[in-house]
Amino acid sequence: MTNALIVGAGPGLSASLARLLTARGANVALAARDIRKLANLCEETGASAHACDASDEGSVESLFAQLAAEGRSPDLLVYNASGYTRGPIAELDTGKVRDVLMVSAYGAFLVARAAAQVMLAKGGGTMLFTGASAGVKGYAQSAPFAMGKFALRGLCQSLARELAPRNIHVAHFVIDGVIYQPERGAPYDDLDTTLHPDAIAQSYLAVADQDRSAWSWEVELRPYNETF
Repeated sequence: MTNALIVGAGPGLSASLARLLTARGANVALAARDIRKLANLCEETGASAHACDASDEGSVESLFAQLAAEGRSPDLLVYNASGYTRGPIAELDTGKVRDVLMVSAYGAFLVARAAAQVMLAKGGGTMLFTGASAGVKGYAQSAPFAMGKFALRGLCQSLARELAPRNIHVAHFVIDGVIYQPERGAPYDDLDTTLHPDAIAQSYLAVADQDRSAWSWEVELRPYNETF
């Protein structure tokens, strides 16, 4: 049975991944700062919830130690945590900017480091990271998000080169567009202009299923009418 860990779990993409993975028989662990929001998803899927602040080294170490003690160290990791703040560069709150970078970049490093230790010992595994178009092109008044996602993309590129020869598949996903979340209203509620989380999840697992003779390290996903 595959042991899967989704860090930064919540509604939307993480929920779609949890449903798809458990339907395939995987043992799924969901990690988030506030696990109360995961109660319904855990009841629906049978996944377990674990409190974890991805930007805190001790919290990440405790999460992986708990999973190891339960015999559930991950074969498949999905890093879906992200921070966000925006505004004119001269007016940005430095504390909020630091928080964005700690979650989007440093947290990804901490979790990847812990997962690499596990997967190297196992002899293989898969790590999937959720990026954004901001990691490829920086938008005006969005410097913190761009910095975090550029750093994440660089981390993934480096990890892919280092770990692929050790049978660890690392892939980065550029989500170029808005994910469908109807409860948030416009523009998130338009099925014709958003990415559906179930479809994204299917693409994630298609990459995870790739034969190692033809691994992808990066995939861009966008709705059909999104401009390049």
